[in-house]
Amino acid sequence: MMLLAVLSGFILALFAPLICRVAGDRCGWVFALLPATLFVWFAGLLPEVMANGAQVVRYPWFPAMEINLDFLIDGLSLMFALLISGIGTFILIYAGGYLKGHPYLGRFYVVMLSFMASMLGLVLSDNLVTLFVFWELTSITSYLLIGFEHEDVKARASALQGLFVTVAGGLALMAGLIMLGTVAGSYSLSGVLASDADLIGHEWAVPMLLCILAGAFTKSAQVPFHFWLPNAMAAPTPVSAFLHSATMVKAGVYLLARLNPALGEAELWTLLLSLFGGLTMFTGAFMAITHTGAKKVLAYSTIMALGTLVMLIGIGTHYALVAFATFLVAHSLYKGALFMIAGILDHETGTKDVAEMGGLAPLMPVTAVAAAVAALSLAGLPPLLGFVGKELMFEAVLEAPAWRMLLPVLAFGAGIGVMVAAGIIAIKPFYGKRLETPKHPHEAPVSMLAGPVVLAGLSLLFGVALFIPEQTLVAPVVASLGGTAEKVHLALWHGINMPLILSLGCLVVAGVILRFWSRLQPQLDVLREGLGRFGPEAGYFRIMEWLTRIATWQTRVLQNGTMGNYMITLALTTVGITGFTLITQYGVPLRLPVPDSGFAAGIALLMIVSAFFATGTVSRLGSVAAMSIVGFAVALIFILFSAPDLGITQILVETLTVILLVLVLFRLPGFTRMSSPLERWRDIIVAVLVGSLMTVLILAATEVQFFEPISAEHVARSVPDGHGRNIVNVILVDFRALDTLGEIFVLALAAVGVYSMIRLKAEDQTA
Repeated sequence: MMLLAVLSGFILALFAPLICRVAGDRCGWVFALLPATLFVWFAGLLPEVMANGAQVVRYPWFPAMEINLDFLIDGLSLMFALLISGIGTFILIYAGGYLKGHPYLGRFYVVMLSFMASMLGLVLSDNLVTLFVFWELTSITSYLLIGFEHEDVKARASALQGLFVTVAGGLALMAGLIMLGTVAGSYSLSGVLASDADLIGHEWAVPMLLCILAGAFTKSAQVPFHFWLPNAMAAPTPVSAFLHSATMVKAGVYLLARLNPALGEAELWTLLLSLFGGLTMFTGAFMAITHTGAKKVLAYSTIMALGTLVMLIGIGTHYALVAFATFLVAHSLYKGALFMIAGILDHETGTKDVAEMGGLAPLMPVTAVAAAVAALSLAGLPPLLGFVGKELMFEAVLEAPAWRMLLPVLAFGAGIGVMVAAGIIAIKPFYGKRLETPKHPHEAPVSMLAGPVVLAGLSLLFGVALFIPEQTLVAPVVASLGGTAEKVHLALWHGINMPLILSLGCLVVAGVILRFWSRLQPQLDVLREGLGRFGPEAGYFRIMEWLTRIATWQTRVLQNGTMGNYMITLALTTVGITGFTLITQYGVPLRLPVPDSGFAAGIALLMIVSAFFATGTVSRLGSVAAMSIVGFAVALIFILFSAPDLGITQILVETLTVILLVLVLFRLPGFTRMSSPLERWRDIIVAVLVGSLMTVLILAATEVQFFEPISAEHVARSVPDGHGRNIVNVILVDFRALDTLGEIFVLALAAVGVYSMIRLKAEDQTA
C-alpha cells in the first residue's frame, strides 16, 4: 500500500491531459481527490507511529546492490507527508481556478503531480540511493514547473538557474551519501541511524559532512546559494505556493533533520548549521523588506524561515527540536496561504506590486481576513501558531551552545524584518487609500479561496488549541529526531521572559519601519542593486560566463569537425588514463611470450611485415592485400593452436572483408598527401602508444586468473551431456548454441552485404 501511495501521483499524471479534457474547469477538484485521500491515509498511520515508534516497509528492487524501495514511517516523515498531501490538495484545486483556460493546463498537472509524488518518495524513502533518485526527480520537475511559461525568457533563465544550483549540490550530495553508506555499512537510513560505526571519527567524516551540507544548502537556499529561490517566482503562483510551503525548498531541511541524530554530535555539523542558518535567516528577512513585489517579499521570508529551521537543527537542544517542529508546521500553513493570496491579488488586480495596491478590503473581504490571519502568524503574534514557534525559536537561540552572542542578534534582526514583511502583505494592499489597478478587483472564486481560508484558519485553530499540533505533529517529530516526546509542551503564555521582551522589541521597531517603508524604498532600491552587483548571484553569472568561454574554446580546439583530431584525442586519453592505472595499480608485465616453434615465429614475422607494408604503401589494393595477409595469418595461429573452427570463421570473415574493402575503396579518389611530416610523426607516435598499451593489457590479462578454468568441466561433460567426443563441436553446438547462432547471423549478414555490393557494381557497369 505504501508503494502505491508514493507512486500514485506518477500514475495519475499519465492520465492528467485526458482528465483535463473531460473534466474541463473542474479538473482541479478531480485531481485533488488523490492528495486528499493520501492525507487521510497518512493521518491514519499517526496513532500506530505514536504508540510503537518508527516502522520500515520494505519492497525489494535491486537487493543484490542494497537498492530497495524501502520506506521509513516515523514522526518526521509522516509530518512532511501530511503537509505535502494536505497542502497539495488545496494547491491542485487553486491551480484549476488560477490557470483556468490555460492551453497547457494538462501539461501543468502532469508535472505538478509528478513533483508531488517525487517529494513523497523523498521524505518517506529509507534507502539512500532511492532517496537520491527522488531528490533529483524533484529538481527536474521543479525545473519544468518554474519554466512552465516557456515563452517567457525570464522564466526559462530562472528555471535553468535553479536547475544548475540544485543539481550541482545534488552531485555533491551523491558523493556524501555514498560515503555515508560506506562508512555506516548500510545504505538504509534506518540502518545508518542505528549503526554503531564511528561516523564522526572516520577519516572521511569531513568530506562526507561537507558534501551532504552542500546538497542540502543548495536545495534549501542557504547563504550563499539563496539567490535562486526568489528568481523561481517566475513560476505560476500555484507552483510557488507548493514549493515554498511544503515541498522542494524544505527537502534540504528534511535531510538535515533526518541525519541529525547520526551526525549531530560532530562539531563541524553543529557550527556550520548554526552559522549558515542564522546568516540565511537574517539575510532573508532583510531582503524581504527591500522589495515591493508580493511574491518576492514572500520568497525572501521563506529564505528566512529555511535559515531558521537549519539553525535550530544545528543548535540541537530539546528546545531547538521542539521549536523546529512547531516552526515548520506554522510556516507551512501561513506561507501556503499567503502565496495563494498573492496569486489572488495578481489574478484579480492585474499587478504583482503591492505599492500599486490599496483599499482592497471592501472589495475582497474574505481575502483580506485570510491575509490578516496568515500574516499575523508570519509576524509571530498571538494567538497564532507562528507566535508559539517564534517564541520557542528565541528561547532556543538564547540557550544555544555555539555562537551564543551572534545568534540572538541575528534572530532579533530577522524578527523585525519578518514583521515588516507581514505588514507589507497584510496591510498595504487592503487598507489605506484606494488605488486604481489594471483590472477591477473583486473576490476570487471558491477554488482559489478554499486554500487560503482553510490554511489561515488552521494557523488560528492550532494556535488556540495547541494540544492538537502538540500531540499529533510536534511530539512525534521530536521523538524521531532523538528528543523526548514526553517533555513537549506548547503554550501561548510563558510569563514575561526574555523571548517575550525580544518579540515586543521586534514589534516596536517593525512598526516604525513599516510606517516609513514607502519613503525608504529609494534607499532600499540602491542597496538591493548594490548587493545584486557584488552578491552571490553575480558570482553565479560570472561562473556561467566562464563556462561559456570554456565551451567556446573546447568547441574551437577539440570539437572542430576534424575526424583525425577526434581519434587522436580519444586514443591519447585512453592511453593516459588506462596506462596510468595499469602502471600505478598493477605494474607492467615484463615476461614476454616467446614462440615455441619456428612456424609460429614465421607467422608472427609475416604479420609484422604485412602491417608495416600496409601503412607505407600508396596503393589501395596493396594495402588491402597486406591487411588480408594479417587476417589470414591470425587464422593460421588459430589452426596452429588447435582451434580449426575459429580458423575457418576467421578465413570466411577475412575473405568477405577483403571483398567489401576492395569494392568500397575503389570508388574513392586517389591518395593525396595532405598531412605534413610533423603530423605523420605524430600519428606514428600515437599508433605506437596505442599498440603498446593494447599489448601490455593483453599480457597483463593472460597473467590474471580470477577463477578456475572451465575447460576441465567441458572435457568431463562433453560425452555424457553433449554425446560427442569432439569437444570444440560440442561447445559450439550444445554448450554455446546461442553464441554459435549469433556467429552464423554475422556471417550471413556479411555475405548479404557482399552480394549487395557486387550487384550494385554490376548494375552500375550495365548502366
